[in-house]
Amino acid sequence: MNHLHWQDASGQERSALWRAENGVPAPRRVQLADDTLAADTAYRLACEGTALLWAGDFQNARQLLQALARRADARGRKPSSRSRRPAPPAGGVSVADTPGQAFHLHRQAQAQRARTLSQVLVPVDADYGIPLRRAPDLRAVFAEAWGPSTGEPSVVSLREVLGLVGAHEWRKKGVPIPSLGEGARIHPHYGVYSPVRGEYIDLVAAAPLPAGAEELAFDIGTGTGVLAALLARRGVARVVATELDPRALACAAENLQRLGLDRRIVLRPADLFPEGRAPLVVCNPPWLPARANAPIERAVYDEDSRMLRGFLAGLADHLAPGGEGWLILSDLAEHLGLRPREQLMEWIAAGGLRVVQRHDVRPRHGKASDATDPLHAARSAEVTSLWRLAAG
Repeated sequence: MNHLHWQDASGQERSALWRAENGVPAPRRVQLADDTLAADTAYRLACEGTALLWAGDFQNARQLLQALARRADARGRKPSSRSRRPAPPAGGVSVADTPGQAFHLHRQAQAQRARTLSQVLVPVDADYGIPLRRAPDLRAVFAEAWGPSTGEPSVVSLREVLGLVGAHEWRKKGVPIPSLGEGARIHPHYGVYSPVRGEYIDLVAAAPLPAGAEELAFDIGTGTGVLAALLARRGVARVVATELDPRALACAAENLQRLGLDRRIVLRPADLFPEGRAPLVVCNPPWLPARANAPIERAVYDEDSRMLRGFLAGLADHLAPGGEGWLILSDLAEHLGLRPREQLMEWIAAGGLRVVQRHDVRPRHGKASDATDPLHAARSAEVTSLWRLAAG
């Protein structure tokens, strides 16, 4: 396994298991840091790629991370001496001329910011305790995300630790889903995309069920299990829900049990389709054809539209006679110039499919109306659609 190596205060060589959700290798340059480190110095070192292994007060480390974030954001707003246009944080990316360029530059700036802020590291003991002053007890949080301890100490980015804490809180309180009934909630696990964008759920709740769907439906890429649960709530007697990610399968199983639907919904580990045919096959694939930088981003980014193309290519072979496939898809990729509508229509036709009807809804999330967002022009025009597809 990947390990981080450094020298302690006495000059002795030390190592510990390196943990990083996005799979990046352990930093090569590591410097011990404590409460005496100035934020400007820390920011310079972080930008240069030097990791800061914290040995001081945990709460002071959190304050330092906030200070680094302010510096990174201020650098992103600072006008260039040449163009007087905004320069992105920690990388000097030029201003885009097209929506597609804006998207790629925005993601590049986000990645650069994340790399800088991820340079503040904290140690974790073999029992998942944090050996720092005023450190909270996060043993339950770590066990929830990482599973049982390997029995050796580890090191992780403080930024990732705070993300784990946030995910833990979301899992505890859950996300309200009115379409599932009064008080119903979905509890996302760490690394599983949360169904916070409710408009696509509303589309599935309102679309007319095709004939025979009351007996059987497939939910492709179920994630938290929210759409499978919704189909069951709408009266489908049996839902077969597939998922490739083990974390998502565990998450869906827990949610379905909470909702009392585990006997009507069968979870299958599969890449796309289960065996057989169904009168209704539902899929909400990632919307943007780009490479995911972390596992949780796979719910949004799908390199080369692999899942979308796979669903459309195989759908006809898994539809019962007279059945429908429901494709839930945002057109944000079209507004960003990443995938034209014509390409989508070609894939539909190539799969031996035709469009029965399309139901549209405008997104309600905050970024759709945030004029300061670098992708505001595309987001403000975004429409999420439920495409009702049939064979032939």
